[in-house]
Amino acid sequence: MRDLGVGFGYLLKGQRWVARHGRQYGFGLLPGLITLVLYAAALVALAVWGQDLVGWATPFADDWPSPWQGLFRGFVTAVLFALGLLLAVLTFTAVTLLVGQPFYESLSERVDADVSPDGTAPHSELPLWRELWISARDSLRVLVRAGLWGVLLFALGFLPVVGQTAVPVIGFFVTGFFLTEELAAVALQRRGVDLRSRLTLLRSRKTLVWGFGTPLGLAFLVPFVAVFLMPGAVAGATLLARDLLGEESAGDDCAARGDRPDAEHVTP
Repeated sequence: MRDLGVGFGYLLKGQRWVARHGRQYGFGLLPGLITLVLYAAALVALAVWGQDLVGWATPFADDWPSPWQGLFRGFVTAVLFALGLLLAVLTFTAVTLLVGQPFYESLSERVDADVSPDGTAPHSELPLWRELWISARDSLRVLVRAGLWGVLLFALGFLPVVGQTAVPVIGFFVTGFFLTEELAAVALQRRGVDLRSRLTLLRSRKTLVWGFGTPLGLAFLVPFVAVFLMPGAVAGATLLARDLLGEESAGDDCAARGDRPDAEHVTP
């Protein structure tokens, strides 16, 4: 259970790090703002036309007497919107990271150099287009996995009691896991760790991953919060990735302050 607190600590340290580096933080907001506008439009459309969609998809309930028809379709509409919200949370990180790939790579590299005892950071030798391709491909593969979980949780949501209690909790832990994978991928991909190895690494420390990703997933449900937390989430995930790989880091105070002199010479 200690790992839960450690994971949450990395989330806080990441936010403190970007607070000390206002310029990088400001640029980091732009990808999130663009993605937020697109997702907000999609969720508004789902809220407006979701009931019509459910009515079209459940013709067998057309002849049901009142109030059962309304209750049933209202419930399905609510579950559909909840599923859309879950998928939005799961995919928001992937899309934002893809849009802001160059910035987030630089930010993660700077955090690495900041906390590394020798002031160096791993570099990727791949060209930018190749990095973008790998990131997009791996994100799609992760989203397929997350989507399968989403479908399963959507189906379990119809179970009495369990569907309204345990299933949402499981959903948040699933969301936290995949959020952490997407964020940590920035640092791990730069080290040449492929998707299969990343997932194995994360599964080996599930409580650490949940401690970082689950509260972040909950925070992402609040409008606009995801935009402001994304730069710090990338920074915190870099610290978490170093822990997962067993890499030596400077003291916690240095990581939180971001005041290592060498770090100032890393190209932003």
